[in-house]
Amino acid sequence: MSAAETSALTPAQVYAIWGAEPEINAYAMAKYSRSALSLTESLREIDGQKAEKFLNTFYFQYGHRSIADLAHISFAIEKLSLLAAIEVCDETRWDGQERSTRYQQFRPGDWQIPPDLSGAELAIYEQAAGTLFSAYETTTAEIFEYLKARQTRPSDWSQERFERTLRARAFDHSRYLLPLATLTSLGQIVSARTLEGQIARLMSSAWQECVLLGRQLRQAACEAAWDPRQPQWQRILAAMREARMPADVIQAAENLARPIATAPTLVKYTDPSPYQTETRRELRELAAAIFKDQQPRPVPRVSLAPSHSLELELAASLLYTVCDLPYQQILDVIGGFSAPQRREILDLGQRHRGRHDEWGREWRAGYGFAFDILQDVGSFRDLHRHRRCVQLHQEYTWTHGHDTPELCNQAQVSRYQPAIAAAREAASRLPPGTGEYLMPLAQRKRTLFKMDAAEAAYIIELRSAPGGHFAYREIAQEMHQALSRQHPGWADYVRVSPMDWESDLLRR
Repeated sequence: MSAAETSALTPAQVYAIWGAEPEINAYAMAKYSRSALSLTESLREIDGQKAEKFLNTFYFQYGHRSIADLAHISFAIEKLSLLAAIEVCDETRWDGQERSTRYQQFRPGDWQIPPDLSGAELAIYEQAAGTLFSAYETTTAEIFEYLKARQTRPSDWSQERFERTLRARAFDHSRYLLPLATLTSLGQIVSARTLEGQIARLMSSAWQECVLLGRQLRQAACEAAWDPRQPQWQRILAAMREARMPADVIQAAENLARPIATAPTLVKYTDPSPYQTETRRELRELAAAIFKDQQPRPVPRVSLAPSHSLELELAASLLYTVCDLPYQQILDVIGGFSAPQRREILDLGQRHRGRHDEWGREWRAGYGFAFDILQDVGSFRDLHRHRRCVQLHQEYTWTHGHDTPELCNQAQVSRYQPAIAAAREAASRLPPGTGEYLMPLAQRKRTLFKMDAAEAAYIIELRSAPGGHFAYREIAQEMHQALSRQHPGWADYVRVSPMDWESDLLRR
């Protein structure tokens, strides 16, 4: 490029924005498509009433949903169950962090009690939860001592570092006993658009805890947010009043210190979704009729579906989430259906979709790879974090059994199997919608993961790496093996890490 050409370039103006309320910021950015003003000029002329009027018109009346992508909000959600946390995080566009079961110890009594449990049923629930937590503590201690007696401390490691690492490895195994009732905490940063869908989905849940969380998220977005600067602002205002500062100065400070609601307009109309609830109910009834008397076939822990038509994939995906059968078994059954019969399934999946309802997740089809994975709930929670793939979840069930880590057998832990058996027996005596809370992370859960080639490579390379939990490392290994059988030439490029228990034990 010549000097003359270089000097002709117009330098872009780049600046960060801080201090604008999320909805005000979204309005200002949305004006780029409707105004020649800069963002700073737009922000200067906007007030709350203008933003609310604009959003009511363009977002709610005209359905310009992308506007809500411009407003991002931070939330803390604390003292919710692992079961509810999984539901909260189940968004494609989601950023957040949750307490780790690998590095934090959970204490007895830190469990959720489902609503409507009382009397004898509550006693059954509490006893089973207490048994699991007690076994969790015992198993942690037993495995820690087992490893400590057999593992040599590296010469350049302190005793504290050595024991901290062994304790983390012990948590890797004892976490299998934590029930889904276990209380956790998480933080999330989401767009108002994602938040709106999240609230509607939670409020449409069969679990009352999730319904309440949906309402709480909506309320938190509409009321004053917690501001860490407020105490300092209040001290400054008190000093200014005491010093009898000019009224206009105090008013300016009060304006800066005023409570801020993060998304009072964008989520205020969010309600449960009839599209989700009614579609799921009718699909469940249809699946019960189609697969009557069928039991899940024995299949590998990781199965990669063969290539099949789009119509067949859509019909199978709609039925997958409302039954407990492997994906291939569903394909085999409806593969024999006539075109009108498969069309009936698709029609049902669209029957209740309203004007502003986004297409359900089951309709996200056409990806190159569909991995049907039956894994313990603990390792599922780790793979659940991969948002670039489409995840279709089957409901929790005791049907698939549970996993027992080999080290638990080697260490001859005393309370692992009895605690899980007690939880399963107790759950069978509880009302529907409550027994799932007693399900330990050892229990197996089936999920269909759809993805493209790059995401498959990313998951395999990341999750097979040393230092990761052994359960999802094994899943990553089996994903690579399934790929190698169907696409041997391409799979050779994926950098899968081999597993070596002895050398990997102390790696983080």
